[in-house]
Amino acid sequence: MAAASAVALVIGELITLGQTVALARLLTPAQVGLFVAGGVLTTFIGNFMGGGLRSGLVHRDRDLDDAAATVFWATLGTGVLMTLLALAVAPLIGHVFRSHTAGLVAAAMSGGLILYSLTNVPEALLQRQFSVRRRLVVGPAVAASYAVVAVGAAALGLGVWSMVLGSYASALVWVVTLWLLCDWRPWWGRPSYRIWRELAGFGFPLVLGMIGDRAQKAVQAVATGRVLGAGDLGLLRYGERMARIPTMVLVEGGSISLFPAFTRLAADPQRFRSGYLRALRLAVAVAAGMAAMLVAVGVPLVVIVLGEEWREAGVVLVAMTGLALGKSVITVSEEAIKGSGRTRLLHWYTLTETSLSIVLLLVLIRPLGLVGVGLSISLTAVVCGVLVAALAGPVVGVSPRQALGATVPTIASSLVACAVAAPLEHLLLHSERMGAWGLATIALDGTVFLLVYVGALRVLAPTVFRELAVLVCVLWRRMTPSRGTPQHAAAAPGGPVGSR
Repeated sequence: MAAASAVALVIGELITLGQTVALARLLTPAQVGLFVAGGVLTTFIGNFMGGGLRSGLVHRDRDLDDAAATVFWATLGTGVLMTLLALAVAPLIGHVFRSHTAGLVAAAMSGGLILYSLTNVPEALLQRQFSVRRRLVVGPAVAASYAVVAVGAAALGLGVWSMVLGSYASALVWVVTLWLLCDWRPWWGRPSYRIWRELAGFGFPLVLGMIGDRAQKAVQAVATGRVLGAGDLGLLRYGERMARIPTMVLVEGGSISLFPAFTRLAADPQRFRSGYLRALRLAVAVAAGMAAMLVAVGVPLVVIVLGEEWREAGVVLVAMTGLALGKSVITVSEEAIKGSGRTRLLHWYTLTETSLSIVLLLVLIRPLGLVGVGLSISLTAVVCGVLVAALAGPVVGVSPRQALGATVPTIASSLVACAVAAPLEHLLLHSERMGAWGLATIALDGTVFLLVYVGALRVLAPTVFRELAVLVCVLWRRMTPSRGTPQHAAAAPGGPVGSR
């Protein structure tokens, strides 16, 4: 399972990276900004469409057919209502962003809410099963469909509408592939108001968290669009998309498995604690390494790959590198809290994230521009990472000293590697001046960074070094089984947390 997940994740991220580069070459920052502005409403409203019910279904251990039917019909009904609401409110988006096109994009995107509502039940049921097929098929298929349609339409000169068409294509593929893989059908159970109340009670704090997250993103988009303009909003979108690559690696590769795994481990305190610490160490190791590398080479990498007009997106990328580090801690700690069933603790996370992000944004955007927006996102993620880890500590039986021991040495190791790679790039190599050959020198930067990072981990964080070495060996063996080993035996999955 781990090897399959890794392969699927790499394929999906490579496709996403390819379409990101292609669209950056075909579209202007202003066109990307209009798409972001038009999608603000549907992104926000989407949180009312069953995210909390879906998590409740993953956590539930009885009446699964009836619970799934309850979630299906409740989220479908909500999807229809929210589609009509989004369509009615779309003109307001055009007024807020002072763009008629943004309003039209908002109206066009409203239909995607119905498609999104159809994904909740199959996603939950496949997550419960730790489905390898879901990871191998759905993620790459969704990424490929968006890339083919959006890039093709952009090449034909459709501008912002190419991204709208790509969004619908990927949503349709998402729905179809999920239901083809899921062996449950809506008529197998009976909806129940009692079950809905139980699921909603579990998921309500999660819905509030999603709403808070989308509210802050909506405020970021509106503030950036009105204060700095649609072009800067497009630059922010691309900088944030690249800054979230480490986060997506953690979410797709970790949290989807961690939630059901922690749900099963919660009854065994010792295994719960050891699984949490192991996941925390590995998540921070990946995030800290990728974030520090982006600090060292983020701006020249963006200029080489996307072009000079996207340079400010690289500056935003560097300003937002704290996002990956904070989210790595949040991802593991939040899934542990959800797995224990104590989701009400997440109210503190929601309140802090929403209020702090908006305050920092309003304080920093005028004096620092896009850099201020990026810093507000980074600082919020780091503060919330500390908070959620503190909330999870008593739940999993981990002391502050143990949590610091699992994270601080790794972060220090990444800073050591960054201190070597950054001067190498900016004082010696100057990759952005070398055109396409600059990618080779960026690769040299990355090689030096990796060697220093691994060496620093071996000295400062030996436990993390050993766990990463074991993980790499396990993944390698599963992807390249020996001739004498039966294929099915070589691919047999280990425990979802232990294998990480």
